[in-house]
Amino acid sequence: MRLRDLPSFIRTTDPNECFLNLHRYQAQNALKASLIIFNTFDDLELEVLHAMRSMFPPRIYTIGPLSLQCRLMTDSRLNSIKSCMWKEEADCLKWLDSHEAASVVYVSFGSTTVSTPQQVTEFAWGIVNSNHPFLWVIRHDLIMGGHSNFPQDLQYKIQDRGMLVSWCPQEDVLAHPSVGLFLTHCGWNSTLEGISSGVPMLCWPFWADQQTNCRYICNEWGVGMEIDNDAKREEIEVLIREMMGGEKGKEMRKKALKWKESAEIATKEGGSSYTNLELLIQELLRPRESEVM
Repeated sequence: MRLRDLPSFIRTTDPNECFLNLHRYQAQNALKASLIIFNTFDDLELEVLHAMRSMFPPRIYTIGPLSLQCRLMTDSRLNSIKSCMWKEEADCLKWLDSHEAASVVYVSFGSTTVSTPQQVTEFAWGIVNSNHPFLWVIRHDLIMGGHSNFPQDLQYKIQDRGMLVSWCPQEDVLAHPSVGLFLTHCGWNSTLEGISSGVPMLCWPFWADQQTNCRYICNEWGVGMEIDNDAKREEIEVLIREMMGGEKGKEMRKKALKWKESAEIATKEGGSSYTNLELLIQELLRPRESEVM
């Protein structure tokens, strides 16, 4: 692990840093719990989970990826339950239908990351110059200071090659056969959804756990490449071209599909996450000593 791979709130010399103390408190608090639940699956983080089980007295249940668990639910009354409360522009799925398999770059920096107008413009030029069609989520609050108007020549190229939306049904997008690459901030939900869909990732982590997730995506699981923090259009273009058509990209696509298979096995009946979820439910339904007495 490099220093830059540690969560942003750990990389501090200030003992009063609020996020550091919050997480230190929560880690100590977790020791008092009767059980700990993780949205992951055993094969994905086997060494980490083994280490945690040897250090933490509470029982640890891995029940993820939750997005796959939800797809397996048969109760139609639960179909309306989603992890995101934002209005989704589902028309993008029809747009994806018009493109060839694994030809589209999907770009989303999540629900909280913010960027400068200069950074967004660099990404726009890099994505456009890669000559691949793209679907890009640009939230109304993504750009610091409000929306930035792209130069007119860039606007023409965006309209010709891509689709911009304010939000979209990400799980459906990543599962769409036309999506070949996920340009992501590496939030944990996005990371798991990318792995569950077998889509390689181009990573631009911003803060919190995203740098650590990026390290695992690129170096442990072998399904992604990292963009330099000071992202430039030339680097973005080169990396997209490599990920979409280069030898490294092809190898990462194979690994991504293997991880997708592992995630599916974990959540199917008899799999580790499926079994852990059943055990967790039994544990939660078991009467406590205070209730029996």
